[in-house]
Amino acid sequence: MWNHWSMTVCTRTPLIVMLSALTVGTGLAAAGQRAVVSGAHDAPLTATVPVDPRITVGTLSNGMRYYIRANKQPQNRAEIRLVVNAGSVLEDDDQRGLAHFVEHMAFNGTRHFPKHDVIAFLQSTGMRFGAHINANTSFDQTVFELRIPTDSPAVIDRSLLILEDWANAVSFEPPEIDKERGVILEEWRTGLGANARILDAQLPVLLKDSRYAERLPIGKPETIRTFPYDRLKRFYTDWYRPDLMAVIVVGDFDPAAMETLIKAHFGSIPAAAAPKPRPVYDVPDQPGTRYTIAADPEATRTTVGVSSTMSARDQSTLGAYRRMTIERTFAALLSARLSEMAQKPGAPFLAAQTNRGLFVQSAETTTLSALVPDGGAEKGLAALLAEADRVARFGFTQTELDRYRLTILRVFEQLASSTDEHTSESLADEFVRSFTQGEPIPGIAYEYALARRFLPEITLADVNGLARDWVPERNRVVSVTTPRKDGVAIPTEASLGAVIKDAGAAALTAYVDTVSATPLLEPLPKPGSVAKAESRPSGLTEWTLSNGVRVVLQPTTFKQDEVLFRAFSPGGTSLAADGDFIAAETADRIVAQGGLGTLSAIDVSKKLAGKAALVRPDIDEMFEGLNGQALNRDLETMFQLIYLTFTQPRPDAEAFRTAIEQLNAALANRQALPEAAFEDALTAAVSQNHVRALSLTREAIAQMSLDKSMAFYRDRFADASDFTFVFVGSFDLATIKPLIERYLGSLPSLHRKEAGRDVGIRPPGDVVEKLVNKGTTPKSQVGVVFTGPFENNPKNRLIVRSMADTLAGNLQRVLREDLGGTYGVSVVPAFTKQPVEEYSVSIMFACDPARASDLVKALFAVVDDFKTRGPSAGQVADEQAALRRDLEIDSRQNSSILNKLAFAYQYDEPVPDVTTLRGLYDQLSVPLLRDAANTYLNVKRYVKVVLMPEGNTP
Repeated sequence: MWNHWSMTVCTRTPLIVMLSALTVGTGLAAAGQRAVVSGAHDAPLTATVPVDPRITVGTLSNGMRYYIRANKQPQNRAEIRLVVNAGSVLEDDDQRGLAHFVEHMAFNGTRHFPKHDVIAFLQSTGMRFGAHINANTSFDQTVFELRIPTDSPAVIDRSLLILEDWANAVSFEPPEIDKERGVILEEWRTGLGANARILDAQLPVLLKDSRYAERLPIGKPETIRTFPYDRLKRFYTDWYRPDLMAVIVVGDFDPAAMETLIKAHFGSIPAAAAPKPRPVYDVPDQPGTRYTIAADPEATRTTVGVSSTMSARDQSTLGAYRRMTIERTFAALLSARLSEMAQKPGAPFLAAQTNRGLFVQSAETTTLSALVPDGGAEKGLAALLAEADRVARFGFTQTELDRYRLTILRVFEQLASSTDEHTSESLADEFVRSFTQGEPIPGIAYEYALARRFLPEITLADVNGLARDWVPERNRVVSVTTPRKDGVAIPTEASLGAVIKDAGAAALTAYVDTVSATPLLEPLPKPGSVAKAESRPSGLTEWTLSNGVRVVLQPTTFKQDEVLFRAFSPGGTSLAADGDFIAAETADRIVAQGGLGTLSAIDVSKKLAGKAALVRPDIDEMFEGLNGQALNRDLETMFQLIYLTFTQPRPDAEAFRTAIEQLNAALANRQALPEAAFEDALTAAVSQNHVRALSLTREAIAQMSLDKSMAFYRDRFADASDFTFVFVGSFDLATIKPLIERYLGSLPSLHRKEAGRDVGIRPPGDVVEKLVNKGTTPKSQVGVVFTGPFENNPKNRLIVRSMADTLAGNLQRVLREDLGGTYGVSVVPAFTKQPVEEYSVSIMFACDPARASDLVKALFAVVDDFKTRGPSAGQVADEQAALRRDLEIDSRQNSSILNKLAFAYQYDEPVPDVTTLRGLYDQLSVPLLRDAANTYLNVKRYVKVVLMPEGNTP
């Protein structure tokens, strides 16, 4: 359901012939769909939620399930999944971590794809590992994910063959297993730290007496290091079998032809001769209330929560859907109240929410949780319980329920109206949940019909009736995480138990839902006019308004109901004096929390109930601006928000004090985190300790000023004449023109001539190396950042990005695959155009502290080899294929088009077109990327920072 709140075929020729039909794109008759949807209005609550008729669901003779659905978002792509209803909970005692290890081995050799040929083949089609090729293992399931192009029958065939091999023909070659041990140990190491230690303390309490408490998917290092090969193969043989598997294919193809293909690929995989029963492990009932208090010196925040588990309930009937609708309503209304409380200064928590959902396959959990100031666990817990008790005593108000109904029905209406625009990825994920969790898949049109049926008939009594038993005493756990440091009192079971005992005894009054009668914007501004209009290629239109505002408009037809915009003007925080920099840097945050006009942020939120319009201010070093989006029906609301955000930011002393409290709490323990110390040291080294480049600190927060922030913000938005607004989406010029004239044409105009100021942030011109000793976790971080001057144009950016991508592949192969020294290596280029043109290429990885020095040497050896030989011709071809495939998607996404247009206008570059970009891709070559490495990976100019545990040296 939509969640509105991770046989061997020996002869290939017949399949290739049959595959030629896959891109035809057929679908079920609309009449059939309407017939199914009509049943939502009056079917009995005992009726089973039907399957969307656009989905083909079947079972092969060997027991394997399949789900097929045609979908054209994105075009010429398909999401395919192999889902195994088996995860770490099924491991024997001597197999801890081997469910996850099997998942890894699927990429290390199969019958038809030896060694790493799976990755090599998919990358040759333009797919990227991680983004389009991935897998994950959890307690209860393992899911393999591919995004493939569908414009090539051969690629579709080979991709399904990969899934076929994963299901039945993983090689498990001993040398590959031994190499992968190091990779998985480094993945385990990556997860180490405060969070892992806290989880280790909490799970035995949250999952007491359950097998889940001892079966984290990452497993045990001692098992990973020493298990014999046959133990790994045993898990694969026992649990990777057709009756526990499903194949999911969603995308741009003909579903009938795809069904034939699936039968050909998977139908002759033999069924298990003597299948082991697939047990379902429960979470046993526990009497009373249990407590888990996890204090860690590297914890960065204090949280408190109360939760209660119950057995997972059936989701298959209309009655179950109605029940879940009521529960979601309750959770949303209580969360809204908690959020409103958190926006007040001196609140007992900084953020809070409640939710109910599946915890593990056999159990659901209800949570009521909060982020609280250090030392405030008891106070926060008492406040959470008091708000739940307030609802139990007095209930929610009708206006709260009405606002929620309006909002959710609007969400469903928009989703249902754009039913052909849901991404194949989101649909595939929904089908995974259907197979593993029994989630119904009726389609969004049917769910919209159920929402229109159930939401109006659900009463306050229905919702309020959940309050008394929302987090019942049975199976209840109170959880606290907190930093362990001087001056912070750690709660005890006794202190928390006293809060639980006193719950319900507080004197409470009914919540008053204050709703302002003031219009969002009154009076409406007097409109300006379009003074000049120009048409550009590709349907682009430019208007200059009477007040000097430049407007760029690009109508599209990719989504039926989406309008995005971005606005910018030169200046930014660079124009603030050094003494006012903190106030300037935090001005956009302060304005966003203060409200608009005469309305507080809470009032604005309530006023916008049922509307889909969003506007946010944004101020960076060189520019100030706005960004946002809306559905077509709410375009005028978006423009009113633009006008108000521009001209009527609301100073709110209470919201400012709340922001200070929240920032102080967020940063209070940041330096206890080794990774934060590493990041800060790297930033300081690259910027040569420039005060404007450093992370926000508690000392800097003391310099914040409401008056200075508001003054700086008003000055930056006092003159619209140098602003450019870029709009992309499903609008037409005739409809949007009067809105632009009224709300943008009326913005204040001073005709100032401004530009951002160079404040002197520069990277060092030589080699800088730093060692950071922090924390006790046996984990190191390595960062190497190459920097220098740069001729910043589209071609050079492409060359450096492609050089970085191909270099990353070489580093991954050597540091991860050959040496087993790290879970992954990232190579990330970045560019600046103002105030000066510069580049950086950042190489990062985590590793065993004992191996950090050797791995750094290996890194530079790979860089040196790349500078000598460059990437292989195959790597360049793969990079070109990936760029072309990305362009196919990006050129049909409003967000990508907006990014490209805004950048071009912001930095006075030509607007990129598909033909030009493809021409640039064609120019990539081995010599070009090799020469780029020699230019941009200068071993006489880089920053290297290494994080080591306290007391360690590289």
